[in-house]
Order: sequence, then structure tokens, then C-alpha cells
Amino acid sequence: MNKHHDAAVRARRRWRSMVWSMMAIVFLAMALPSAGYLFAQVGEPTGEPQRQFSEQRETNPRSDMWRDGRRGEGGFTTQTGPYVTNQLMTNVGENYRQIRQGPLMTVGGWFLVAVFLAITAFYLLTGQKKIDGGRTGRTIVRWKAYERFLHWFNAICFIILAITGLSLLFGRTVLIPIVGHQAFSSYAEFAYGAHNFVGPAFSVGVLVMIVLWARHNIPKKHDWVWFKEGGGIIGNKHPPAGKMNGGEKVWFWVGVFALGLTVIITGLIALFPNLGFQTREIMSWALIIHATAAILWMGLFLGHAYIGTLGTEGALEGMTRGRVDVAWAKQHHDLWYEDVVAAGEKPVSEEELHGRQQQGPAPGSTPAGERGT
Repeated sequence: MNKHHDAAVRARRRWRSMVWSMMAIVFLAMALPSAGYLFAQVGEPTGEPQRQFSEQRETNPRSDMWRDGRRGEGGFTTQTGPYVTNQLMTNVGENYRQIRQGPLMTVGGWFLVAVFLAITAFYLLTGQKKIDGGRTGRTIVRWKAYERFLHWFNAICFIILAITGLSLLFGRTVLIPIVGHQAFSSYAEFAYGAHNFVGPAFSVGVLVMIVLWARHNIPKKHDWVWFKEGGGIIGNKHPPAGKMNGGEKVWFWVGVFALGLTVIITGLIALFPNLGFQTREIMSWALIIHATAAILWMGLFLGHAYIGTLGTEGALEGMTRGRVDVAWAKQHHDLWYEDVVAAGEKPVSEEELHGRQQQGPAPGSTPAGERGT
């Protein structure tokens, strides 16, 4: 009875931890942009100056002059350098604005909404994928400490970059009507700095992840079987899988590798404009490609995060405790489980693990579960 009771208590704790983690992410996504209120002055400026400014813009007598300049009409400038010379005005900025405010925000925004609604509907219809027959109470090492650190470092950076990036992209349309110009200005300054500071650190983490985990994500013949049988998420089949299943390999090669490198390269081009080769056109297209790849990556991330948390019982434990239940390993990664057991790995019960943690490893020995990868 005590063993069953302890297992039930641990299961409830794991469930609460998972739910609170997801709630924290949603809360931060909504709360951080609103933090600009703390820096905004009390009260909004009167509407009269804004109305006069709007009227001035509508009746600006210089409009014709600026239109002529934009068309490339005759003119001369003393500007020198690699960007634009002998051209009074350029359409690069306006073209960028139209793409950014048009298809990028419209299609990108609805894409993320559609992905979120699809995942929510799928969860409501199918629920969580449970471990068949329940847990065994015996666990095996899934991820080592340094691997878990790398994963959570990149995950936290990704969430910060996603929140700040989306709020800067959609801020004028979504946040300003809610928090006002002053509050958004204060938050945008913070978000811009945080995005540019976290971005390079995240880039290093992604590159390290690619180097460490590429060997686990080499496509195999059984990956095609995994897809044909619904990946163990659709239906009741348990397709074969090694260390990484077919879905995780798609996440790695399409998300982390392809989209990740695209985001990193374009982000560095935009962050360091004085490298010598960037023109205004290159900078504009780098920002557009950066935002497009990031939005696609976020869509994949939502699916990846869902399957690893709410979607699959026991999956999150591999990245929190480093160990997974034997029943989960056999059900979702049977080929990997067979390999590590054949290599000498021995599953242990919670009682045995607790006892070893109290005693500590013997001098010169390797803790159980730390050998297999």
C-alpha cells in the first residue's frame, strides 16, 4: 500500500509540475509585454496634439517632393560608403515595411494561431497518451545532466526570444491598443535589448546541440514505419524507435538544424551591420527571412513541447529527472531500450535509486544508468 501510495503522490507531483510549467510560460507571454506599464507615466497625453499631428500628416505640402525623391528623380548626395550613393531616397525601407506589415504579420500570425488551435483540439479529442499497463516503478537513465542543462538552457532562451520577438513584430498592432504608446515604448526598449543579448548565447547553445545530437538523429529505416503507424500518438500502435523517434528527428533536422541555422545567420547579419558586406537590401531581407524562419520554428516548437509534456505521459521526466520508467521506454523507444540494456544498463527501482543516492557511488565506480547513451 505504501509503495502504491508513494507512486500516486509522485505522479500527482509530476502532473502539477507540468501544469504549472505550462501556465508559467503562458503567463510570461502575456505579462512581460504588459510590464511596460511600470515605466509609463501616469495618464495619456491629450488627444489635441495627436489630432493636429494627424491632420498635418494628411495635408503635408512636402509630399510631392518626397515622392519625386523616392522615384529617383535627379539629385546629388555627398554620401559615400557601401550602402547607397547619389540617391536621395530609396524604397528599400518602404518595401520592407509593406512585407512586414502585410503577409509576414498576417500569414505568420494566423499560422501560429492555427497551430495552437489544432494542438488544443487534438488534445481535447484524444487526451494524453498513457503508458500501457501503468508504470513499473523501475527507471532507466534517458538523459545525462549536461544534456538536460543544454536542453533547458536552449528552451529558456527560445521562449525569451519568442516572447520578445513576437511582441516586437506584433506590438504596434496588438499591444499598443492595449497598453498605450508610452508603455509599449518602455517595454519595446527592454525587449529589443533582451532579444539582442540572449540571441548570441542561444546561437552557441544551438550549435553545441547540433554537434552533440546529430549522431542520434541519423534517419533509419524504422523511422518510416514510425510515421506510417502514427508515431504512437495517433492510434494504439507502438512503432519502433531508437534514441530519437521519427518525430524528434524531424524536429532536429527541420527545426534545430535548418530553421535554427537560418535564424542564427540572419540574426547575426542584422545584429552586426558593420561587418562590411551588408547593404540595406541585405539587411531588410535578413530581417524578413529571420522573422519567417522564427515563426515556422515556433510552430514546430509548439508541437514538440506538447508531445513532450501534456501529450505523452512520462516523457517530461526524461528532461527533468533524467530517468524514465521502463514501461515508457519499451513503449516509445524500444530499440534504444534494448541497446542500452544489452550494453549493461540495469533498470533500478525508486527505493534502490534512493538508497544509492544516500550512500553515494563507490570510489572509481560508474553510477547505474550513466553508461548507456
